[in-house]
Order: sequence, then C-alpha cells, then structure tokens
Amino acid sequence: MGSKWRILPRIVSQTGQRHSASVIWLHGSGDTGPGLLEWINMVWREEFQFSHIKLIFPSADPIPYTPNAGNLSTVWYDRRQISPMVPEVLPSVDASAKKLNDLVQAEVDAGIPLSRIVIGGFSMGGGMALHLVYRFQREVAGCFSMSSFLNKESIVYKELESIKDKSSLPPLLHCHGTRDELVLFDWGKTTFKTLTELGVSGEFHQFNVFHEFNKKELTLIREWILDKLPPESRL
Repeated sequence: MGSKWRILPRIVSQTGQRHSASVIWLHGSGDTGPGLLEWINMVWREEFQFSHIKLIFPSADPIPYTPNAGNLSTVWYDRRQISPMVPEVLPSVDASAKKLNDLVQAEVDAGIPLSRIVIGGFSMGGGMALHLVYRFQREVAGCFSMSSFLNKESIVYKELESIKDKSSLPPLLHCHGTRDELVLFDWGKTTFKTLTELGVSGEFHQFNVFHEFNKKELTLIREWILDKLPPESRL
C-alpha cells in the first residue's frame, strides 16, 4: 500500500521480534512527526520505545494556515483564529481525518485490531486525535491529549450527544500545563469536562509547565499506554 503522505510517517520499531499493538502520536501545529519524536526523546533522555508496540509519528501535509497569515504550515487543519469561540473549519479537519483513517486502516490490514490501537497527540495533534477517536474510530483502545483542546461548539460534542450507548467509548487521558500560555489551562480543562459530561470516561492530570511536556507527563502517558496495550502474554 503506497503512502498517502508527502512526509512519510516516522515509525519507531518495537524492540521485540514483532509488534502486537500500535500508537499513532500526532504533533502540534508547525511541527512534524520526526520533530515530535526528537522532542520526546530529548525529554525522556533516551529512546522512547516499547518492546511490543509500534509508535507511528505522521506529519501533517503543509496547508495554508490562517493564523500564520495564510502561509503554508504543517498543521492538521486550518483555524480562523486561536480561540475556542470560533467555528471549526470542518472541511480542513475532515481532510486530515480521512488520511489518518487510512493510516489506522493500514495497521488493521497489517493484523493489528482496533482494540490494540491508541491514538493521541500534543496541542493541535491532541485536538485532531479527539476528532479522530470520538467521531470515526470509537473501537480503539484509548485516546490521549496533551495540552489540547476542542472549540466550544465542536462537532465532536454534537456527535457524542447523539450516541445513545456510551459505555464502549474509548477512555481519555488528558494532560495540561497550568502555565500554558498558548492553549490556556482552562480551555483544556473545559474540553475534558465537556467530553466527560457527554459520556467519555477519563483522567485529567495537570503539570506545572508551559505549552510543553516533561518527563513526569511522559512517564504517566507511558504507563497509561501499557495499561491499555499490555503485552499479549498478559492478556
């Protein structure tokens, strides 16, 4: 299957002979998959990897980005402005969602069931993960969002409102910096609160950081991933 990405996903191979689970980890606006991986390894202080899990760091295609004066930027979707109060640019969101759904399907075609896939991301990448999981991929093992957000009238909320049986929705881990100057802490907390009020089960953790993450946060995410995607020997 040929890649649908101009910038190929950066994959960190598992250290074991084969992988039995996958994590798709989405970068923030203006970054790339390899850039996010480099940042994670720098904070972790060694290579961030699992023996049985394949980590996939795709890069968004460069598109005109309104908050950047319409210049090309590697973002998952366009926004009218960086604010929770503006409407989402849904055609832009859904264009990336289609490509990311293809990426998920490629893992399924390779033998990894949806129940052994976790999707998450940082900042805009976390917001994209929320769209992907709670609109299109509700059978995955979980979703994590780091310093992330949804807009006040997000279609994610509207689609969750229409679901009658919410017992099988994937669990959410949301982490946010109390000193975040870009995606304000209250924006992230409100996003999490709204999602849980609509039936998503989850955990919210705060850290004394700006728009970034630290090793404590990565440790928490690593433990959470292992809880959702344990080695097959523990199943």
